Amino acid sequence: MLPKLNRQRALFVLTKIDEILAWEQRQQAERDTRFVELGRYLCEVRAGQYWRLENQKSFDEFLERRFPESRRKAYYLMSIHEHLPPEAKRKLKEVGWTKGLELAKLARAAGQRFDCATWLHKACSLPKEKFKREVEKELTGKDTEPWEIIYFKLYQSQIPVVEQAIETAALMLGSDKSRGYCLEMICADFLAGANLENGNPAALLQSISRFFKFLPRAQKQTFLEQESQNAS
Repeated sequence: MLPKLNRQRALFVLTKIDEILAWEQRQQAERDTRFVELGRYLCEVRAGQYWRLENQKSFDEFLERRFPESRRKAYYLMSIHEHLPPEAKRKLKEVGWTKGLELAKLARAAGQRFDCATWLHKACSLPKEKFKREVEKELTGKDTEPWEIIYFKLYQSQIPVVEQAIETAALMLGSDKSRGYCLEMICADFLAGANLENGNPAALLQSISRFFKFLPRAQKQTFLEQESQNAS
């Protein structure tokens, strides 16, 4: 049986939901605006050495007191102020500081060639993660895969084993590989072994394919030649 619809109560609850979501959006917009303003003030503190007013020894000490968790965000905000042209800064209220940081990367790399209007349009129209992929593609010339952060729980006794496995994989694959790639190779190795005999041929093929991708070009060619000879 469907519950009896209380229209008055339903209207009240739906209105409250919309009010809260609208408030959250206003808070986010206000926070982004203030963060952009914060970057400008931080640059002025560094240039004018205002930190001396508090008897501090350096700008880094000033940041360490204001940003005890991490000074990285402060430098991000300063980079936005330093590298974006004025027309981009005026639009930052609409795009937010995280997209502003991506714009700053482009502006720093392109210099006078930075196409501000085109990238501002993309920043306004694209979701955050898609925009970041567009920026990375522009900077590296490579189209990156979509990604997501995965959380799972580990007990304290499990952490050393996992860390050691990832560190060992990094030594084998190269220090330039991310921890995510190292974990993927560990899993691919496990799947390859598990499906080697009487297992799932599709899973085995997938694992081998992932390993093949990380071989240097010369070794890839050698592998293909050997397989061609075996097949014939």
